[in-house]
Amino acid sequence: MRPPALGLLALLWVAGQAWAEPPRAAYSQPLASLTQDAQLERFFRGRGLFHQAWVIAPSQDTAVDGLGPLYNRITCVACHPRNGRGQAPAQPDEPMRGMLVRLSVDGHGEDGGPAPHPVYGDQLNEIGIPGVPGEGRAQLHWSEHPVRLAGGEVVRLRQPSLHFVELGYGPLGKVHTSARVAPAVFGLGLLEAIEASTLQALADETKPDGVAGRVNRVWSAERKRLEAGRFGLKANQPDLRQQIAGALQGDLGITSPLYPRQNCMPAQHACRQASNGGETEIDAVQLADLHYYFAHLAVPPRRNSDTPEVQAGERHFNTIGCAACHRPYLETGEHPDYPALSRQRIAPYSDLLLHDMGEGLADGRTDFLASGREWKTPPLWGLGLSQVIAPGSGYLHDGRARTLAEAVLWHGGEAKAARQRYEQLPGSARRALEAFLMSL
Repeated sequence: MRPPALGLLALLWVAGQAWAEPPRAAYSQPLASLTQDAQLERFFRGRGLFHQAWVIAPSQDTAVDGLGPLYNRITCVACHPRNGRGQAPAQPDEPMRGMLVRLSVDGHGEDGGPAPHPVYGDQLNEIGIPGVPGEGRAQLHWSEHPVRLAGGEVVRLRQPSLHFVELGYGPLGKVHTSARVAPAVFGLGLLEAIEASTLQALADETKPDGVAGRVNRVWSAERKRLEAGRFGLKANQPDLRQQIAGALQGDLGITSPLYPRQNCMPAQHACRQASNGGETEIDAVQLADLHYYFAHLAVPPRRNSDTPEVQAGERHFNTIGCAACHRPYLETGEHPDYPALSRQRIAPYSDLLLHDMGEGLADGRTDFLASGREWKTPPLWGLGLSQVIAPGSGYLHDGRARTLAEAVLWHGGEAKAARQRYEQLPGSARRALEAFLMSL
């Protein structure tokens, strides 16, 4: 593929000129260690692929064709606006622009992961290229219930339920479903550099309040073995390269050296017979450039960390038990490809472990070792800018929480004791806690 034009932003960086970071570009900056022209050029090649609008094959531009046959969006950035979170639809008739629905049936797939639906596969793809029926649409319906906090404040929590319409290949039957909002994509190279032994040591620690945490063990398609999981909402991917290749195949229908097969199930005859963009529609160099881009997206710096309210909020964060799972600091090991990411002390506010979050957040869908009640602790770094980057994106795995208070109040299972302490905090302490979270 020919390299995309670098554009004004890249040219400014390559020329070594200063560039003031606008808040809405805070998730899109390269690491400060990228100072060489070749490094920045590679970063912006990956960025070009992230923004690339893929087209249906055959086309005159074979470097960017191969979309589908089944897909959800035509670009990566459509689900990760400005590298931030996607958004759950507010009404049933709104499309899922930054959200997808995982599917599975009882049992395990060939690699030990979830067993795909025999007709619809492991992800609902709404759209098909001409001649290929889309799989259907998922609608979110919301219900609400109130929770009363100390001091009398009432917070209304909303809960989604899924309904499927316009199914293109017959009834779904008995199926496990999980609606997921696309996550932010900065800082991933640093998380990739955390050693599996570090994750296991965190899992082995004795923690208060019945908090446990465990490492998911997932299949590496490249190395043909089980490894520690760290990416995905249930830590179901072992490394960033596989996470990227899986999203290309699942969301865009783009094949790669890691996943060379089209995303068609055996019963989807038109899909299997459709034209494609070649043996693999993204090559090894392009996949490596995407990996480089995601691995070198910088974490935005904290703000207002020296104010009394933020410092008080941090004390409450630790006192009520949030830090048992949202670990403030971790150490990276040796990154196999990018030395600049190695041996760093980072502040993701996550342990990357699976935790039972209770029935309220359960999706009932297993994923390797993850149960239907378990989720990976999401990193909190950059949290305070999420609504600036992508207004209305919400919080938690399915975007149900409209505010940080709602997000905390959905915590159950291993986080139940911490949530109960939060409920009993006076209003001033809850506001300080929120100010701390907004500083991250």
